[in-house]
Amino acid sequence: MTEDTTELNCSLRPMNCEISLLSRSDGSTMFMQGDTTIIAGVNGPLEARSQKMAYDRVSIEVTYTPLKGPAKVDDRLIETYIKETCESAILVLFHPNTMVCINLQEMQDSGGLLACAINAACLALINSGLSMKYTIAAMSCMIEKETGEVIMDPNSLQLKNARAEFTYAFDSIKKDVVCCHSIGQFSQNEFLTCMNKCRQVSQYVFDYYREVIKKYASVI
Repeated sequence: MTEDTTELNCSLRPMNCEISLLSRSDGSTMFMQGDTTIIAGVNGPLEARSQKMAYDRVSIEVTYTPLKGPAKVDDRLIETYIKETCESAILVLFHPNTMVCINLQEMQDSGGLLACAINAACLALINSGLSMKYTIAAMSCMIEKETGEVIMDPNSLQLKNARAEFTYAFDSIKKDVVCCHSIGQFSQNEFLTCMNKCRQVSQYVFDYYREVIKKYASVI
């Protein structure tokens, strides 16, 4: 997919993916936004292995593995965001007393890692055939330190000059926010402006999902 220029006069890094990458997963993908790359695999619904699992709904278990070294606090935070985001999308009451395992492997981080991980998890869930209320698209942006300009889908070089960074995830039905992560200093108006811009641009991610699915699904 080539780089997109949106109505907001911004450019997005190209998105690419490979579906059904892992033979032992029910659904999997390698998803790339620019050079940022995540491999995601989904298994389930499986029989619940722990008494701590909910008996009346499916339990979501997310494991995120960084490229180097053991998982850190930030990596556990990514797991939490993805778990809560996926729980909002999956029809959890359809499979009581079961669990769904989502495994993510970081391959490269060139900016927008959380957004890439959420989008990879969503594509893997779609590929698994698990019943969902809606799909989810995540988008990142930043506020430039000197100019105050909002830059969509920034890369790691651009992020060095960021005063604030944002990641938003939206559902495909009402475009409501289902996940939000922010770092830095910003005003309430800047927060809302960035959210609205990311909401508009998220449609390009949803459109990309549709392109990908058309390649392997006979009926859309």
